[in-house]
Amino acid sequence: MAMILVLLFLYFIESVLLSSTQNEKDFFKEYDFFTEEQRIRLKEKAKEMFYFGYDNYMKYAFPLDELNPIYCKGRGPDLNNLDNININDVLGGYSLTLIDALDMLAIVGNQSEFKSAVKLVLSHVSFDQDNVVQVFEATIRVLGGLLSAHLLITDPDEPFGKLKPLDYDNDLLTLAHDLANRLLPAFDSTNTGVPWPRVNLKYGIPPSTSTMTCTAGAGTLLVEFGILSKLLDDPIYEQVARRALNSLWKQRSNETGLFGNVFDVQSGEWIGKMSGIGAGIDSFYEYLLKSYILFGEKGDLAKFNSVYKDVRKHLRKGRTSCNNGTGETPLHVNVHMLTGEIFNTWIDSLQAAFTGVQVLYGDIDEAICSHAVFYGIWQRYGALPERFNWKLRAPDVKFYPLRPEFSESTYLLYQATKHPFYLHVGAKIMESLETHAKAICGYATLHNVETKTLEDRMESFFLSETMKYLYLLFDFENPVNRRASDWLFSTEGHIFRIDEQYRASSWDKFVSKDSPPQSSARKIKNNTYSSVCEAYNDNIYSKLPMKDKYFDQIQRLVGLID
Repeated sequence: MAMILVLLFLYFIESVLLSSTQNEKDFFKEYDFFTEEQRIRLKEKAKEMFYFGYDNYMKYAFPLDELNPIYCKGRGPDLNNLDNININDVLGGYSLTLIDALDMLAIVGNQSEFKSAVKLVLSHVSFDQDNVVQVFEATIRVLGGLLSAHLLITDPDEPFGKLKPLDYDNDLLTLAHDLANRLLPAFDSTNTGVPWPRVNLKYGIPPSTSTMTCTAGAGTLLVEFGILSKLLDDPIYEQVARRALNSLWKQRSNETGLFGNVFDVQSGEWIGKMSGIGAGIDSFYEYLLKSYILFGEKGDLAKFNSVYKDVRKHLRKGRTSCNNGTGETPLHVNVHMLTGEIFNTWIDSLQAAFTGVQVLYGDIDEAICSHAVFYGIWQRYGALPERFNWKLRAPDVKFYPLRPEFSESTYLLYQATKHPFYLHVGAKIMESLETHAKAICGYATLHNVETKTLEDRMESFFLSETMKYLYLLFDFENPVNRRASDWLFSTEGHIFRIDEQYRASSWDKFVSKDSPPQSSARKIKNNTYSSVCEAYNDNIYSKLPMKDKYFDQIQRLVGLID
């Protein structure tokens, strides 16, 4: 059976993604050139798309959490159906879209609107509410948004201009501290140290809360909780997040080194034994690497090195080398965590984020390959279906909620290679969004990528991530791009400066919370961060024309996919 699935997989690669060829002349004509006029036009178009969603959220939805872009109404928690976790895991009655978009306002250079938005958050948002939220979503979207905006305001270099509102007294940090304290009960009473998946912001753990959590949800807390600990000079937040991560690490398979996707926080057992790089596990890998970059913990890098090797061994199917001229692109499949045998025959859209992790790790050849798989699917549907079945060569789950992962990987690959092909990909993404997802007052979820029918929801990550990556793809002069190795993106796309105060070796060496933030990324160019991420370091960009280095590989993949 396993051999049959492998053969089906290879057939999928050949017949679904690799459809037609084009000669070198056509490639040069279409993909190897991108005019300055095109770039500037698309930069302005990305900004226009962001403001179309943002302005309508502020007009029709604020202070509620999300905008319904078809009927132009706001959306908050579903208090009439508390079991509606699709809504209630994310929406907490805390103006989610505004908090999530704060740093995007800084990135597009709107200092006045940023200051106004901060004041609105401080005057309208309270976490003292009887709402149950998912710990993971509240951490990456809300806690991360507050911390990123606070750090931009207090950055003495003012990379995005003067963002500090009058009478600002670390107010966003205080709000973030309050939220984190309301999430802490999730960690207090489990046998494993892995947090309960949900918490009531006012009353703690609800009596009927499930003990099952996903690996990503429990293992993707360290960046935000760690930064908060450093800023407050209080180790508790980093400690609970690190304990959760280490507890999951101890339960990986002895046979394969892999992780399952669903974990019981009380028994310590794997309820779901599917291992992959997509939904349920994706950002767990990401934060192993990113927490090392931010905090300098060598154990985090060792963990990532180990799991990356195991992922390549057990999940990556196809030819040994991507750049071998065989007309066959490798793919990461879902496998059983104990045996490494193929678990099912679908990939999901969240897997597109793994390309960005590969870029950050410096594995550019593999990143080009993994990106090409999803570009082929996007070309077919003008979106990424939530699940695509490579056996049936068709979507299993047909909706696309405007997810950012493919835009993210496109942006990061352009940063690493400077190849104009990725500018063309970004242009296609924006064209698809405008054509298929634009609604009366925002951008709507595609209910079906084949029929292009819409659902009345614009999730907060569309503004905070999808449009951020597309805008930065074309804004070459942006501070984030001019000093790319100074900045790290969270899994929600929030930007954090890489700073020595986060990398101190012991608590008594941490910069005091009363000291002004220091911009120290420039001081660590020659340390381990640069060696881990050399392909992502802007010093590397200037050493060689990387678009020429990767031309042959991208040409072959594009010719096969288009």
